[in-house]
Amino acid sequence: MAIEVRIPTILRTYTDGAKAVEGAGGTLSALIDDLEGNHPGLKDRLVEDKSGSIDLRRFVNVYINDEDVRFIGGLEAELTDGDQVVVLPAVAGGAR
Repeated sequence: MAIEVRIPTILRTYTDGAKAVEGAGGTLSALIDDLEGNHPGLKDRLVEDKSGSIDLRRFVNVYINDEDVRFIGGLEAELTDGDQVVVLPAVAGGAR
């Protein structure tokens, strides 16, 4: 199962500069575990352990085929062959 994962500039140090990498997994959680095997350190930037419960970091947005994973199952969102996952860091601030 090949899934394309688009990587934001700030996380490309973990992918040797690659803008996109391939991974595998039936759920987003499994995909992140697979990515960690090939790109050590990436998982820690995407998820955090909240009192024994693993969840996406607050300021990381993940989309599966343009759908925000927070509305389609979070880390348990299902993936199929050919899906595209986009990781976007949240942006805040600016001038008033």
